[in-house]
Amino acid sequence: MTQSKTDPRVLRTRKLIMDSFIELSGQKEFKDITVKDITTEAMINRATFYYHFQDVYDLLDKVLSEVLLVNLNCSIFEKSDLNEESIIRIFTAITNFQKSLSNRCHRGYEDTISRIIREHLEIVFYKMLLKQHNMKEDAALKTTAVILSWGIYGASVEWRKNSIDKSPEEFIKLSIPYILSGITLDSKN
Repeated sequence: MTQSKTDPRVLRTRKLIMDSFIELSGQKEFKDITVKDITTEAMINRATFYYHFQDVYDLLDKVLSEVLLVNLNCSIFEKSDLNEESIIRIFTAITNFQKSLSNRCHRGYEDTISRIIREHLEIVFYKMLLKQHNMKEDAALKTTAVILSWGIYGASVEWRKNSIDKSPEEFIKLSIPYILSGITLDSKN
C-alpha cells in the first residue's frame, strides 16, 4: 500500500526530517551536514529520507521555502494591494527571515537563499499587481514583479550589511514614495 504525500504520518515524518535538519544547522555548517547525520538525528532510515527529499540540497531548498512562506504569510499579501503598508510588511518579513538565518544556516549558500527569496517575492508581487490592476496576466506586470523582487531582496541585503542601526521599517520607508510613484517624483516634495 502506497501512502499519499498528504497522509498525516508522511507529513509528520517530513516535518521530523526538516526539524532535524534545522537542529543540525544550528550545530554545524551546511556543507558538513550529511544524510547520515539527518537520519540519525531524526531516527529514520536512509530510504525514508530519500522518499521525502532527493538530497540535502533539496531538503535545504524545501526548509528555506517553508520558513520563508511562514515569515511572509503569502496568502495575506496576495490578497492585499501594493501600498506602503504591504511593502513595509514584506520588507520586514524578509529582513526577519534573513536575521533568523544569519546565526544558523547562512554561510556558504547565500545563492540558494537569495534565489528562494526572489522567487517567492516575485510570485507575491505579481499576484498583488494583477489583483490591483484587475488583470489575469500581463507581461509588463510580470517584469515589474521581477524588478520589485530583486529590489526588495537587494535592499534587505543592504540593510543587513550596513544599516542595522535603523529598523527595517525606517530603512525602507524612505524609498516607498519612489517605489509607488516612480522615480520622476517632483523634487520639491
